[in-house]
Amino acid sequence: MNMPEQFDFVIVGGGTAGCVLADRLTENGRYSVLMLEAGGRDDGFWISIPAGFSKLLTGSAFNWRFQTEPEEATYQRRIVVPRGKGLGGSSLINGMIFVRGQKEDYDQWAQSGARGWSFDEVLPYFKKLENFEGGASDMRGSDGPMHVEHIKLRPELADAFIKAGVEAGYPHNPDYNGASQEGFGYYQVTQKKGRRWSAADAYLRRAEKRPNLAVRTGAHVTCLELEGRKVSGVTFTQDGKTCRVQARREVILAAGAVQSPQILELSGIGDPAHLTGVGIEIHHGLIGVGSNYRDHYCTRMNWRVTKPVTLNEQARGLRLMGAVAQYALTRSGILALGTGLAHAFVKTRPDLATPDVQFFFMHASYANAADRKLDTEPGMTIGVTQLRPDSTGTIHVQSPDPFAPPAIKPNFLSVPSDAATLIEGMKIARRVIAQPAMDPYRAYEMNPGDTVVTDAQWLEFARRNGQTIYHPVGTCAMGVGPRAVVDPDLRVHGLEGLRIADASIMPLMVSANTEAAVLMIAEKGSDLILRDARAAA
Repeated sequence: MNMPEQFDFVIVGGGTAGCVLADRLTENGRYSVLMLEAGGRDDGFWISIPAGFSKLLTGSAFNWRFQTEPEEATYQRRIVVPRGKGLGGSSLINGMIFVRGQKEDYDQWAQSGARGWSFDEVLPYFKKLENFEGGASDMRGSDGPMHVEHIKLRPELADAFIKAGVEAGYPHNPDYNGASQEGFGYYQVTQKKGRRWSAADAYLRRAEKRPNLAVRTGAHVTCLELEGRKVSGVTFTQDGKTCRVQARREVILAAGAVQSPQILELSGIGDPAHLTGVGIEIHHGLIGVGSNYRDHYCTRMNWRVTKPVTLNEQARGLRLMGAVAQYALTRSGILALGTGLAHAFVKTRPDLATPDVQFFFMHASYANAADRKLDTEPGMTIGVTQLRPDSTGTIHVQSPDPFAPPAIKPNFLSVPSDAATLIEGMKIARRVIAQPAMDPYRAYEMNPGDTVVTDAQWLEFARRNGQTIYHPVGTCAMGVGPRAVVDPDLRVHGLEGLRIADASIMPLMVSANTEAAVLMIAEKGSDLILRDARAAA
């Protein structure tokens, strides 16, 4: 029988976090690293074109296409939960919006038991990872591998929306990743010269040139190998064959908030009651695995527009042909747009210290959030999401089958405070669109429509129409106490040789799209891993 291959580190998952880890753990040349990715190479036609996100979010080539379980609070709807599949992970298919979050988010992590993860302690990693076209400052970095650009398109309808926000009493904020998040302005995106800039572009390209990194695609990890309380390697399938590999130092899970808990449970690591119930032998009891699942729930309000100044008419016929030519020649125009154009971060109550609702404005409208087909008449949309939801759910395996999707139960809007915040956020969006700056453009509100006026009606609309905006976190939460899965050094409690470094370790949701925070987690995680490797030498 052939002996399994050996590497110093084995990274499970070639997504956003995995690419960072592969780069940072190999750059000093001392350690051999294997990265296993269940998907393929990031060579799809639509990946580099920002507007291609709509194809990627609904297709299956680079998307696991998970769905939630039907739940009563959202009228038994199965809600799509896209997750990236392929080198670069969800940074291949996301909307490219770069939001770091609020200082208080990370300070609260530290207060909850994740010592070492306060804002002042993670800010150096945010600065290290980014190459911000606005230049370096006390709050921003300009020498990192992840390119961050301002959205270049400035359509008149988006300018009017920002002006309307100021008229409604909110500040104009050109850099929500700076000293303060509050206010209206244009989004920043992970792009380089108008093209998507994924984690694979930023980190993996240069890492793959090193002889001490091996990358295996089509490698679906089925379980972790345990020797007592030590994780010694992993088992995976590739090309129909079962393979094993050993880690001399550590295995690092970076499969994301959906699949990291899935792999743990398939390996017999998790809540004993759940594992027993689905027929998996218990190897290490850890009741927090798969719990504490949080996500951003979003409603989409839209309005008919009086003038032909929206994507609805610009993205069809001869005008679309012109836009294609413009992008081919200059990497600009509507094909350089992702999921958000203009932003707002607002407080729903004056007593709040920081914003608790985020808006995503687009000069476009579509009837169905799932297929994203644009309306034929001019329209505009505001996505409304609560930044810090208290509702928590679970992600658990349903059987010992490593190829079966886990059961995703988000439990959206189960806490009254979440419903109240979302309702007030939608009311604010309506008030903004009612401002004088929008008078030349506003025809009428299509969804939910001006007949919706009571809190009960607003909540009914949210429950029937809301969707996740693809920010699952928390299922292997960092901290102390019986429900924590990893400690502040990202080591899995009670086990040796295993860490987790991805969105699953967030103890609480960040007030942001999650890509920036995941990049930071992997950057800091790499330093923790290398620190301990040096100490053990």
